[in-house]
Amino acid sequence: MAAEFQDERHLTIVGAGLAGALLATLMAQRGWSVDVYEKRGDPRVQGYAGGRSINLALAERGRHALREAGADDEVMAQAVMMRGRMVHFADGRVDLQRYGRDDSEVIWSVHRGELNLILLGIAERAGARLHFQRGLESVDFDARRATFKDEGDGSLHEVGFRSLVGADGAGSALRGAMRGAVELGERTQSLGHSYKELEIPPAPDGSFRMEPHALHIWPRGRYMCIALPNDEQTFTVTLFLPNEGDPSFQTVRDGAQARALFERDFADALPLIPHLERDFEQNPAGLLATLYLDRWHLDERAVLLGDAAHAMVPFHGQGMNCAFEDCVALARHLDAHQDRAEAFAAFQAERLPNARAIQQMALENYLEMRDRVDDDDYLMQRALERALADRHPDRFVPRYAMVTFSRLPYAVAFGRGQVQRDILVEATRGHTALDSLDWNALDTLVRERLAPLEA
Repeated sequence: MAAEFQDERHLTIVGAGLAGALLATLMAQRGWSVDVYEKRGDPRVQGYAGGRSINLALAERGRHALREAGADDEVMAQAVMMRGRMVHFADGRVDLQRYGRDDSEVIWSVHRGELNLILLGIAERAGARLHFQRGLESVDFDARRATFKDEGDGSLHEVGFRSLVGADGAGSALRGAMRGAVELGERTQSLGHSYKELEIPPAPDGSFRMEPHALHIWPRGRYMCIALPNDEQTFTVTLFLPNEGDPSFQTVRDGAQARALFERDFADALPLIPHLERDFEQNPAGLLATLYLDRWHLDERAVLLGDAAHAMVPFHGQGMNCAFEDCVALARHLDAHQDRAEAFAAFQAERLPNARAIQQMALENYLEMRDRVDDDDYLMQRALERALADRHPDRFVPRYAMVTFSRLPYAVAFGRGQVQRDILVEATRGHTALDSLDWNALDTLVRERLAPLEA
C-alpha cells in the first residue's frame, strides 16, 4: 500500500464530470481527503467542451442527491420545468401527455455543461482538489500507484492511492485498467441507432419558439426527433435514426439530405431550425449502447459507478439520476463500513440490480417514445393507468411515476411495472372505450396482484 495513504481517509476519483464532481463533494463534506483527476481542461477556464452535450432530464433521484450536496438551489435556478411530452403527430396535430398528476410531478431540463460547472465549483469549495488535463494512463494495483498523463505536454505523473473510484464515463480508463486485474463480465449491446444534435434558437424577440415547459417528441415509428428547452430560450434538438436502412445515418449523410428528411417527416420543426444543414454536418453522430458488468469493484482498491459501470441509452432520462443515486449510495456505504472492500461489495450488491432494471426500462422507453405515443391502444392504456392510479393510489402507481417522482428502487419499479402493464393490456383488449370495462373486476384484480406500496 502506498505509505502516504496508509491511515488517511483518502479517495482518488478518476473523472470530474457530473458524478465525479458530486461524489467529490459528498466525500469532502464528510471530512475525507479527495483528489479528482480529469482528462479534459478546466471548463470553468476554457469553456465547456465535454463529450456529449445532450440535454439532461433531472428527476427526484437526482434532485435528492443535489440536495445532499447542497447544490439543488444553484442548479434549479438554471433548470426549465417540463410538464410532459408534447407529441407532434405526422398530420400536424400536437398533444401534451402529462408526466404526472399536476405541476408537483414534473421533470427539469438542465444543460450538461452548466450543471458540470456548478458541481465543480461546489466540489472545490467543499475541499476537493481538482487536477485537470490529467488522463489516467495506467494503474499498478499491487503497488497502488496510478500514472496520469498531462494532456498538455505529454508528461507522466505517478501518484499513490488507497482506493480509486471510476467516474470517467462509458469509455472508462479505470475500467480498462481493472479489466487486466479482475474478470468484470463486461459486454456492450449496441442499439443499432445513433443521434445528432441540432438547435432551435430563440425567436427574434428573445422568447421560446415553442411551448417551453415540455419535452417535444416527433415519433415516426423506427426513428424520432426530440427537443428539450434550455434556460437561454433555445431548444436542444436530437435526431435519432437507425444506423442502417431507410431512413438512417447511412442514407442521411449531409445537410441537404437532412433537410429532405425534415421536409417529409418533421415539417413543423423545420422552420424552427434555421441552421439545420450546418448543425447536421458539423455535429458528430453519437452512438447508443448499453454497458453491462457483472462486477464493479476490485476488493478495496477500485470501484466503478455511473456510466463507467452501467452506461445506458438516454430514453428514460435516468442516466444522470442513476449516477447521482450511485454517489449517494457509495458515500453511505463508506460511512457504514470501515473495511472499504466490504463497502464496495455492499454498494455493488445494492446498485447493480437497480442499474440493470433502469437499463431495461430505458430500452423499452425508446420503443414507446418513437412508436407508441401516437397509438390509439397506447393512449387508451394511458387513460386506464391514470384512472387506476386515482382509484388505488397506494397500489397502482404508474411506472414512470415510480421511476421519476420517487426514490423507490428501480428494480421494484420495474417488477411492479410489469404486473401493471399486464393488467392494462388484459383489461383493454377488445375495448375501445373505458366506460365498457368491468370496474369491479378490475379493482379486484389490482388488489390481488399489487400489494400496497409502503409510504
